[in-house]
Amino acid sequence: MKNFKNFGISAFCALLISFFSASCSSDDNGSGKSPIIDSVSASVDIEGNPVELVPTTIGYADNVYVIQGSGFTSLQKIYFNETDTYFNPALVTDSAIFVTIDRNTPYANTTNELKVVTANGTAVFNFTVAPPAPQVDSYNSINAQAGDVITIYGSFFLNPTVTIGDTPATIQSSTETEIQAVVPAGSNRKLVTVTTISGSDTASQPIGTAIYDDTYASFVENWLGPWDGSGFTVDTENKIQGASSIKATFTGYTGFKIPMYNSPASTAGYSGIRVSFRSTKESGKFKVVLNGNYGAGKEISFTSQWTSFVIPFSDLGGAPDTINEIVLQEFANGGGDVLYIDDVGFVLQ
Repeated sequence: MKNFKNFGISAFCALLISFFSASCSSDDNGSGKSPIIDSVSASVDIEGNPVELVPTTIGYADNVYVIQGSGFTSLQKIYFNETDTYFNPALVTDSAIFVTIDRNTPYANTTNELKVVTANGTAVFNFTVAPPAPQVDSYNSINAQAGDVITIYGSFFLNPTVTIGDTPATIQSSTETEIQAVVPAGSNRKLVTVTTISGSDTASQPIGTAIYDDTYASFVENWLGPWDGSGFTVDTENKIQGASSIKATFTGYTGFKIPMYNSPASTAGYSGIRVSFRSTKESGKFKVVLNGNYGAGKEISFTSQWTSFVIPFSDLGGAPDTINEIVLQEFANGGGDVLYIDDVGFVLQ
C-alpha cells in the first residue's frame, strides 16, 4: 500500500469527500465527547486506489488506515504500540482519521494497541501491527535426517510455523532471527518454509541435496581441498548459507577438488549443481569441472560479493549417471586469489 504522506491526495478524493460530507453535521456536535474507536480499515490497495472499507485488527507499517468512531475533533495524539504516530490534521473529522502506520513501529513484545488521544480523553483499541513478511536466509544442516534439529536463519520470525514440503515441523525454539525445528519423516528433497501472520518464505535448498554445507556430505571424502595441498579454513564470518564457508588461497589455475571416488553420487532426479563464490578481489573466476571432463568445464565469473550459480549438467558436458569428483579451478589468470566457496549442492529436476 501507499504511504499517504508521499502519495498525494488524488487517489483519496472520493473516499475523503464521502467522509467529510457525512461528518459535517456531527462535527458541530462533537465538541466535548470522549473519543470512541469503532473500527480500523485499510483505505487503499497496493496501487493506491481506494477500496471498500473492511474492518481489521491487523495492520502493516507504511500502509494507510482509516480509524472510524466518534469524538475525534480535538485529536492530539495517535499511538500504535506506544509509538507516537504522525497524522495530518486536515485528514481528521469527528468520525474518521486517515493515518499511516510508522515504519519504525515495534511489532514484537509490545502492547498490540492503538491509542487515540483527544482533548476530551483517550480511546484504546486492540490492534496488532504485523511484522514484515518472514525472510529465510539459510538453514543447516541441509542434509538433516528425520528427527534431526535444523536451525533456520533469517528475519521477522514472529510466532512462526515451519513446514517441510506439506508436513508441519515441530519448533523447539525461535527468536526473530533463528528457528530450531525438528525434521519430520519424509522430508528428503522437500523445501523448508517459514510462515507468520505476514506471509511465507521458502529456502531455495531442498533437504538432503548438499554436497558441502558447513561440512562435507557423507559421500565426500575427507581429503577435499586445493591441489597444492595448501588446505583450507572454515570461515564463520563470510558465508551465504548455514554457519560457515570454505576459505582457501588459490595460486593461478589451482583447482579445489571435491572427491567422491569411494561413493560416487547419483545424479538421478537432479538437473545440475549449485554453488556460491566470493572473491577478495574485484572479480574472480572459476572453471567448474565434473568427473575430470575439463574440455566441457563451465567458466563462471563473480565479484567481491557473494554470487550464487545454478549450473545445469548440460553446461558441464551432459548429465553423468554418477559424479566421482567436482573440481573448482581458479581461472582468473591474475596470480591467484583468496576465494570463498559455499552452498555446493544438487539442483532438483
